[in-house]
Amino acid sequence: MSIIYQTMGKLLYGVYLVIQNYGLAIILFTIIIKIALLPLTLKQTNSMKKMNELQPQLQELQKKYKNNKTKLNEKMMELYRENNYNPAGGCFPLLLQFPILIGLFRVLQDPALYVFPKDVYESVVQNFLWLPNLGEPDPMYILPILAALTTYLSTKMMNTNTTSDVAQTQKTMGIIMPLMIGWISIKFPSGLALYWVISNLFQMGQQYIALRDVSGNKEVSR
Repeated sequence: MSIIYQTMGKLLYGVYLVIQNYGLAIILFTIIIKIALLPLTLKQTNSMKKMNELQPQLQELQKKYKNNKTKLNEKMMELYRENNYNPAGGCFPLLLQFPILIGLFRVLQDPALYVFPKDVYESVVQNFLWLPNLGEPDPMYILPILAALTTYLSTKMMNTNTTSDVAQTQKTMGIIMPLMIGWISIKFPSGLALYWVISNLFQMGQQYIALRDVSGNKEVSR
């Protein structure tokens, strides 16, 4: 993991050298990372689109075999095979992003170690907007609230009308994740919370475009 930490740190430091503003560097750094992860994000989005397309057929199967769970699962798997769809396909891109996300968390948690040379870090201006120090938690709790809110909205946008068991899991995660992110943002440096908010906003924009395309395709098919 140290290689990931060092790579992310050098990238953030390179952005900072160009902008000369730590807060703006974190924002641009976040956008660069999201663009770099775009192929994985698109795979996840395509999986979501495919699930939305299969929803009418899945709902018919649920009605037809509502009293026979075993048969329902068999028919659902058969439907997935016929449409070349892997229910776990949307999870793989997310799992591949985990090492990078962990690296980002570690780098932004300790920029003095992974981003800036010691003599440079001491001269870096840490305040940004209302934040007195990006290396410390937000004293006004604005970023933790925004981090929790954008995580909730982003998770809600990702939810689909899937089977009842999956829907219940999504609903539970839609509550747990924002609370967890909000709590982390209260305890950790505000620079990390800033990254999380910008990342969520970028992802929500991607999801909005993807969902709009899905709605447009449904209208055309009618």
